[in-house]
Amino acid sequence: MPGRNRGSCLREEAMFGGTAGFPEAPKEPARLPRGFFTRDGITVAKELLGKILVHDTPEGRIRGIITEVESYMGETDKGSHTYGGRRTERTEPMYHIGGTSYVYLIYGMYSCMNIAAAVEGTPQAVLLRGVVPADGESGERMLRLRLAQLNRRQSGKGQPPYTPEDCPVSLKKHLADGPGKLCAAMGITRADNDVDMVESAKFYVTEGIPVAMGRIQAGKRIGIDYAEEAADYLWRFYLGSPEE
Repeated sequence: MPGRNRGSCLREEAMFGGTAGFPEAPKEPARLPRGFFTRDGITVAKELLGKILVHDTPEGRIRGIITEVESYMGETDKGSHTYGGRRTERTEPMYHIGGTSYVYLIYGMYSCMNIAAAVEGTPQAVLLRGVVPADGESGERMLRLRLAQLNRRQSGKGQPPYTPEDCPVSLKKHLADGPGKLCAAMGITRADNDVDMVESAKFYVTEGIPVAMGRIQAGKRIGIDYAEEAADYLWRFYLGSPEE
């Protein structure tokens, strides 16, 4: 098929999603308790790096090491959905107790995943921007879910479907390195909105891999140019390479 890279997405030496520098995570680490989430959104965001997001899907359980996040700090943050006290049906989960999921749609089609921070009534939240597979099985399941998304577009264009053995190399390289791709790769949809992730048996966060403080990098949040001075806040946090 012209234009496709014929190399298998499953035969790369690196782990799925370009996880060089990230060890395979332990299989059954402890779940994060309520107290982890009932702190301010910046503290929670930084400490979520390296933790493992777990979601049970029809493909099976998927575990992703969190690598990039953004903090949204409530009613005084011009980048937040709750800026100025906007408490609506859509934003209500942000007002719930820390550890509650907030999943919303952008462009009417892509899900974005947040976790509420702080205490009930204080609408701080952490947007999850990127994960890498915590193990090989999770990587395979993420790839299948991303392929299903891609093949829906292929079908709409009258093109043949991709397979794991014949798909764009970029799909594997950028498996879950954006909020929409993260949700697609982990099977997260609006059905997962407003879930108490401390109590849920199917959607939660666990301990993960050790992260040295020097590896945590900060930058401007993405896609909020409308937020005036808040667009310049360094409230995006991500894991740099071990050399950074």
